[in-house]
Amino acid sequence: MRQRYNALSVLWGGLTGQKHWKQVWGRPEPKPHYDVIIIGGGGHGLATAYYLASEHKIRNVAVLEKGWLGGGNAGRNTTIVRSNYMVPGNTEFYEHSLKLWENLSHELNYNVMFSQRAHVNLVFTPSQRDAMARRYNLMRLNGIDGEYWDQDELRRHAPHLNYENGRFPILGAYVQPRAGTARHDAVNWGFARAATALGVDIIQGCEVTGFIHKAGAVVGVETSKGEILADKIGMAVAGHTSVLAHKAGLGKLPIETHKLQAYVSEPLKPIVDQVIVFGGIGHFYISQSDKGGLVFGGDLDKYNSYAQKGNLPVYENVMAACMQILPCVGRVKLLRQWAGVMDMSMDGSPFITKTDIPGLYLNAGWCYGGFKATPGSGHCFAHTIARDAPHEANAGLTLNRYREGRQIDETGHGPVPKLH
Repeated sequence: MRQRYNALSVLWGGLTGQKHWKQVWGRPEPKPHYDVIIIGGGGHGLATAYYLASEHKIRNVAVLEKGWLGGGNAGRNTTIVRSNYMVPGNTEFYEHSLKLWENLSHELNYNVMFSQRAHVNLVFTPSQRDAMARRYNLMRLNGIDGEYWDQDELRRHAPHLNYENGRFPILGAYVQPRAGTARHDAVNWGFARAATALGVDIIQGCEVTGFIHKAGAVVGVETSKGEILADKIGMAVAGHTSVLAHKAGLGKLPIETHKLQAYVSEPLKPIVDQVIVFGGIGHFYISQSDKGGLVFGGDLDKYNSYAQKGNLPVYENVMAACMQILPCVGRVKLLRQWAGVMDMSMDGSPFITKTDIPGLYLNAGWCYGGFKATPGSGHCFAHTIARDAPHEANAGLTLNRYREGRQIDETGHGPVPKLH
């Protein structure tokens, strides 16, 4: 039973030297057998384990993480949460995830710092405005919030933007008010704490090196800590999906591994109250953290890579976009930079699905949407594993869509390698 966090416990800790806090997850040794093994201790893997235990009462579960919690993509992203998608398959899934975000701190009894500060997508041309109107009208038809701010309204909410001297004039913005940001490491810690309290083993420093097969099914994994057997195994390993899929015998998946860079500035007084997105003409997004740092990013590095670092051409592209819409931050110092390693699917949409190998389940292909999907991904993946059938929110997110010619193509480009 986990201890409850509340204002009184914080006050009591301040009066007693903070000695009453208990360890919220330990370092257990793996058992010989589990009902379910989840490979990957990022947000998606931890959320899956939590929902398996909390909703499906499957508590003999292990999460295997080759590094440490939050050391992968969970700690290497720009923390944006939104559901402004328009294509069936994505629309219902991301809205399902956003609804889970809205109650997540209360459910986990852990402050994930979810801030619904609005996602503001700037408009620069009449044609872009018309194209985005279609997206936001479809969202509203599906019960998802969205609205248009003309330039006057936008100036009231975001006065620091470059309205007068930009190469591309800002005409207005399409906005999702319920969207916002969350604290990436707090999300991991909250799910880890809640899952551990329900009996889940979180095993760090345990790298999966192979799979154990029996009669065509996967029945366990080979790890740096020895063999571990399981009735079911779920993979949620982000950019390393292709490597493990090959070891499991899945063959070539319709994904490529790319890196996506992010940046954090030195702390400033509040200047960016929303998530501001420079889209259509370029690709840039920025928000401000609770510590005051500007958190921003842009496009992928356009080549396959497993490196968690960036390169100068993307630096230049991102900074140029920043100066286009927020020249007032031109002399602000950059504090740190990193890159997430992501599996980019051919149609830009994810997979939460059973595979053709009995006992093996796949969570992959998150492209730009991994962090915002965290609770929805875990909730739907747990449902799929526990019941051998998809949740209604991930019914379309299968590998079979490529065989059947029904791609979920949010951008309208088709299944083009190196595009997404």
